[in-house]
Amino acid sequence: MSKASTRSTSTGKSSVGSRSFQRRRETKQTRLSQRRATRRRALVRTGATIDLRDLLLRVPVAAWMCALVALLNGAAWSIITPPFQGRDEPAHFAYVQQLAETGTLPHESVEHQGFSPEETRVLEGLHQEEIKLSPEIPAISSTAEQRTLDQDVNENLSALGSGEAGVATAEPPLYYALETVPYALGAGNILTQLELMRLTGALLAAITTLLVFFFLREILPRAPWACTIATACIAIQPLFGFMSGTLNPDNMLYTVSAAVFLCLARAFRRELSIRLAILTGVLIAAGFITKLNFIGLAAGVFLGLGLLGVREVRSRGRNAARAPAIAAGIGASPVALYLVVNSLSNHPALGSVVSDLSTLTNKGAFHEISYIWQLYLPRLPGMTHYFAGIGTFRDIWFDRFVGLYGWLDTEFPNWVDNLALIPAIAVAALCFKTLVVSRHALRERLGELVTYASMSIGVLVMVGVASYASHNANGVGAFDDPRYLLPMLPLLGAVLVLAARGAGRWASTTAAAILIIFFAHDIFSQLQVIARYYG
Repeated sequence: MSKASTRSTSTGKSSVGSRSFQRRRETKQTRLSQRRATRRRALVRTGATIDLRDLLLRVPVAAWMCALVALLNGAAWSIITPPFQGRDEPAHFAYVQQLAETGTLPHESVEHQGFSPEETRVLEGLHQEEIKLSPEIPAISSTAEQRTLDQDVNENLSALGSGEAGVATAEPPLYYALETVPYALGAGNILTQLELMRLTGALLAAITTLLVFFFLREILPRAPWACTIATACIAIQPLFGFMSGTLNPDNMLYTVSAAVFLCLARAFRRELSIRLAILTGVLIAAGFITKLNFIGLAAGVFLGLGLLGVREVRSRGRNAARAPAIAAGIGASPVALYLVVNSLSNHPALGSVVSDLSTLTNKGAFHEISYIWQLYLPRLPGMTHYFAGIGTFRDIWFDRFVGLYGWLDTEFPNWVDNLALIPAIAVAALCFKTLVVSRHALRERLGELVTYASMSIGVLVMVGVASYASHNANGVGAFDDPRYLLPMLPLLGAVLVLAARGAGRWASTTAAAILIIFFAHDIFSQLQVIARYYG
């Protein structure tokens, strides 16, 4: 055999060997990847520690994109909305200022001096009181007004007030403690401080959106594309965007509530491990010290933990009841501490809840129940007429959800509300269709559905109790505002997913149409606010 043929044969054998080696290497890498994936799934099931970097890398790109959209949307709303024209923003800023400057919680002042000289002067320079609740008066825009405002901001007045924080005085401190960080970063300019604090709300909106994404993937795993579309709709929902662009503890309440929904979904779909129970308990505790409205949501959460406990005991024995008990114990622990702190600070034990309960005692349970019923449902024979018309769903909840910004003074014309009924009814009908078709699967998840329904009813009742107290004190139900229902944003996302699935072969087209409607709604809402304040 010639040398050339020998080299050719040698090269061929070498090539075959290289390919064989490459195949063995690829097979080995595939098996290694499969073992790693199996190990990760086992860690998730057992609740063991997972590397944070590995966890972040496994977040889908779609989830990060939705969170980014929510962040940018909240930032846009923070710029569009004039300073201190968010709902109760002066009071919330005064709370943060009191906490940051003195390290103490706000309290009722005997002298009734109001906010700090610094905040009071800036509010005057912004004409905040004149603009608030007066749609015909725009925000300051002239050079002279801007020059006066600059002088007020740079006057270096005292940041110490009487210790009052207006309507925010009785609220728990967790959100306000978080906002002391951007307050300190913006020291020297009160408007810079406010904008940084608003951007913190936008960041919370991004986290809320991430949690909604995983909640939808958890409860509806067969429609990942629809979950992504629904999460994107939540990210650009106008009322959610407006709130996230202002200084308000509701923003943290939305985040904590979404996290609780996610934990419960994982527990019902898999199991309530000790690690997940601890996390759930911590989130419940955080909800209690974020805002008093969480009390309504917590009632359904504790019911859900009870149902999980019964399920776990039936399947794994009495020892399995430890996890729900741990979650409930950790979650309820701040309540006693909060009672003690409020008592020592001369606050009502549960803040405004005490006055609401006293109103219930003085007026009678029937009047309270009648008011709460009529706040959401048509009036029944024999009930006192608290609201005009037969029902309030359209005027209070739907129309205001379509668009009511600023100090409840910026809204769309009636024809827009009428037009919005068409897609809303279509979404509701498609969602109902999906539920009817999947009714057999729903029976298997009855405990989970009862938990979500109880959480929703708890929020509605809590809002109704507070609104009834306000109605009796001031003649106006100050809590008749859809923003108080936004802790249930994850359920709105679920409705959108079910609606898309209900469209059958037109599912992708329907989902795209829903997203376009939400996007247009957000854009026109921002334009409406711009026209109101700067037109």
